[in-house]
Amino acid sequence: MSPLLKSSGVVGLLTLLSRVLGFVREVMLAAAFGAGAGMDAFLVALMIPNFGRRMFAEGAFSQAFVPVFTETKTTRTHDEARDLVAVTLGTLGGVLSLITLIGCLAAPGLVWLFASGFAAEPGKAALSASLLRWTFPYLMCISLASLAGGVLNSYGRFAVPAFTPVLLNLCLIGSIFVDARSVQVLAYAVFVAGILQFAFQLPALMRLRLLPWPRWGWHDARVRRIVGLMLPVMLGSSVAQFSLLLNSNLSTHLGNGAVSWLYYANRLMEFPLGIFSIALGTAILPTLSAHHARQSPVAFSATLDWSLRVMLALGVPAALGMILLAGPLVATVYGHGRFGHQDVAMTAYALWAYAAGFMGFSLVKVLVPGFYARQETRLPMRFAVTSLLVGMIVSVTLVLGARSLRLPAAHVGLAVSTSLTAWINALLLLRRLKRDGVYRPGSGWSAFGLRLAVANLLMSAWLLWREGTLASWLAQGSLARGLHLLQLIVEAVAIYAAAAWASGLRPRHFRAQRLEAL
Repeated sequence: MSPLLKSSGVVGLLTLLSRVLGFVREVMLAAAFGAGAGMDAFLVALMIPNFGRRMFAEGAFSQAFVPVFTETKTTRTHDEARDLVAVTLGTLGGVLSLITLIGCLAAPGLVWLFASGFAAEPGKAALSASLLRWTFPYLMCISLASLAGGVLNSYGRFAVPAFTPVLLNLCLIGSIFVDARSVQVLAYAVFVAGILQFAFQLPALMRLRLLPWPRWGWHDARVRRIVGLMLPVMLGSSVAQFSLLLNSNLSTHLGNGAVSWLYYANRLMEFPLGIFSIALGTAILPTLSAHHARQSPVAFSATLDWSLRVMLALGVPAALGMILLAGPLVATVYGHGRFGHQDVAMTAYALWAYAAGFMGFSLVKVLVPGFYARQETRLPMRFAVTSLLVGMIVSVTLVLGARSLRLPAAHVGLAVSTSLTAWINALLLLRRLKRDGVYRPGSGWSAFGLRLAVANLLMSAWLLWREGTLASWLAQGSLARGLHLLQLIVEAVAIYAAAAWASGLRPRHFRAQRLEAL
């Protein structure tokens, strides 16, 4: 087995472990704390440091630090690489310490910024601010962990950074066993998890002799270079984060539970998205880059064509399954303990809306590498900004309309706007790739589409006949729900596969980038 394949397998397995534990975590949180005011307050307190993490630590910083460190490691001495770690660690730690202090002192103001709807309930706002003072330091710890992970990955030590996210899930799961009555313990768990995630990587750095004493180095040319590389990425991601902030803020104006209902539904939608949509997009990027470097436009287009067919063959039935089985899925996964029948129904409504955009999200993951492989980053950003602006307008319009009409499920409008944003982005990307001649659809698309349509229609008809009402699912016990849902999923997969096979679709049609005519 090649070193690259072995490393990819290690990262893949540990990432899968993290996602499975994350799913278990959500199930246990729903059962223990439900979807009331307390859970809403905790999710806002967790969302704020995560907002900074997505925009800074795992986005801009990683993309800026790793190339600079790798270049130093490759072309300079080990002592110089160690010195770069020292000045980056010291400077980053100093800046983040100041940000953490400000964030903890300004917790009430941050809660208002992210959840202005809590202002109508002083107790809820105060609880969220109290929780935030414990969760905000997570931003500093996870940013330092991102630095350590970047160093380890540069030396081919992939296992430790890949396992690190598991620690947060373990801490939150363990906290439920400590105290399942107060969300305060969840904030403590996030605080502890941040420290553990950074500390867990320190022994590996020490073995590489890359754990120097941190040193302030704001004026160091290498630090300035990292900052210079970070700024464009941060500016680009700020639009997406502002959209997230707006939707999150709007949801806090929709009463107790809205934040939680959207959160739980989104987690269900992201599970299959992470398993194959993101994985496929990640896998094709190196291949596309190689075809571009070799100036092989035909192979480049064929790879995109292959990935689109695979995505449609896997994604469409997954999306239809989430729409048709939204109620049973939510009832089976979350409908326990303090997660009541109304919570199940409201979360299922949100899942319908998110699932409608699932293929939009998935197609973006496949189409964006078609730009990045050609080192074209401005167009995807422009399309993302356009779609996000449209989505934000739709969010405000739908929420204001739902509130004026006093609709009971106004939160669904926010999920609808998110799905619409994904579809607009995907269509803009596809249109441009086709217009520029980068992607030329291969032969056999009509037959391929017809076969998929027939298979999905048969699967959907079967599920509609077999599903039953939400009330009938809620009347079953937890074990009965799980077995019933598993049976329906197995039946749906079998019918879809049989119908696709009967129509002439074969595994060889997805075996390589050189597609056969269907």
